[in-house]
Amino acid sequence: MKRIHFLLAVQSFVAILVSINRSGTWTLGYVLPNEFLRWVDFNNMLVLPLISLTAFYLLKKAIEYDSPAREGHAHLAWNLVFIVGLYLLGASYGDHEVTNYLHHRFCLDNPTSELCRIVIFNDDEFSHWVFFTGFVLVNAALLLLQDVFPHREKLTGTDVGLLIFNALFLGAGILANLGFEEIGLDLYIIAILAILSAYLLWKRGRQPLFVYYTVAYWFGLIASFLAQVMR
Repeated sequence: MKRIHFLLAVQSFVAILVSINRSGTWTLGYVLPNEFLRWVDFNNMLVLPLISLTAFYLLKKAIEYDSPAREGHAHLAWNLVFIVGLYLLGASYGDHEVTNYLHHRFCLDNPTSELCRIVIFNDDEFSHWVFFTGFVLVNAALLLLQDVFPHREKLTGTDVGLLIFNALFLGAGILANLGFEEIGLDLYIIAILAILSAYLLWKRGRQPLFVYYTVAYWFGLIASFLAQVMR
C-alpha cells in the first residue's frame, strides 16, 4: 500500500500543479528567445503529463501481481485500453498546448481567418475530444484492472484515511477546472468515471482505487455543482 499511496499522491499533486500552472502569471514568459512556446504551454505539454503518465503506469504495475488472471483475456484487454488511452492523452497534449498558445497570441483579435479557424478548432474542440477519450480509457482501465487484481490484504483504517486524504486533492483539482468556468464535455466525463468507480466500490468493496476515485470524483462533482450555483 505504501507504493499505491505514493503514486496516488503524485496524481493528486499533479492535478493541483496543473491548476497553478494555468492560473499563475509567472508561467507566461517564453521558453526560448524564438518564442515558440510559453512556459505554461511547455509545462502542460511535457513536464506535468510525463510525471502523471509515468505515475499511471507505475500504479498499474503496483496493483498487478502474479495470478492466473495475468494470462486472462480481461488483463490483456484492459492493458490494451490503457496503452491506447496513454497514446491519446499524449496526442491531445501536443495538439492542445501548441494551438492554445497560437490561439491566444494570434487569433483573439482575428478569429475568422482561415488559419485561426483551424487553430481554434484544434484548441477548443478536437484536442478536447482526444483528451477526454484518452482520460476515460486510462482511468477506466486502472479501475477495471483493480477489479481483475483485487488487493489481497484488508485495508486498514489508516489506509482508507490516506486514500480519502489523497482523493480530496484530486477532487480540488476537479473543482478548480469545473467549478469556476463554463462547464462542457468535462462534466459528463467526470460523471461517467464517478458512476463507474462507485459501482465497482459497491460491487467489490473497499479496494484502493475504488475508494480513491469514488471520493475524488464525487467530491469534485458536488463541489463544482455548488460553486456553479453560487457564482
